[in-house]
Amino acid sequence: MKKILRGHHLLCTHGFKGMGYSPDFVDVMTGIVADMRNEETDFPIQVVQGFDDACQACPHKGSTQCSKSEDSNGHVLSMDGKVISHLGLSAGGVYMKSELLQRTAERVRPGDLDYLCEGCSWLEFGVCKEGIGNLREKQRV
Repeated sequence: MKKILRGHHLLCTHGFKGMGYSPDFVDVMTGIVADMRNEETDFPIQVVQGFDDACQACPHKGSTQCSKSEDSNGHVLSMDGKVISHLGLSAGGVYMKSELLQRTAERVRPGDLDYLCEGCSWLEFGVCKEGIGNLREKQRV
């Protein structure tokens, strides 16, 4: 079961606590997060800078780009690019979930989200930083 995740969603999965843009989005993201947190499974993930599996249920998904606001598409693409670069990945590359979890634990500290996720409306809740901290503890980094 290959998943497609945009760069910044690789970080969102660690702090997700059921908040979202719509009930459908929350349902889809809940499933993705459950798969990412399931220690019994490993699977390939294509990392993209653009629409992914979670975006398919987002009410702001336009035909070719995010339409939440005038600058939202550029903003999410920028976050994707920063995360992909920070993790040493290639946009469009396919990686095993276990490798992505390890890279994230090794290369991302909670404070890094201030830069990587700058301007994200969810950052202020602190759940993402908490999630990254928990991942680092679990991976013993």
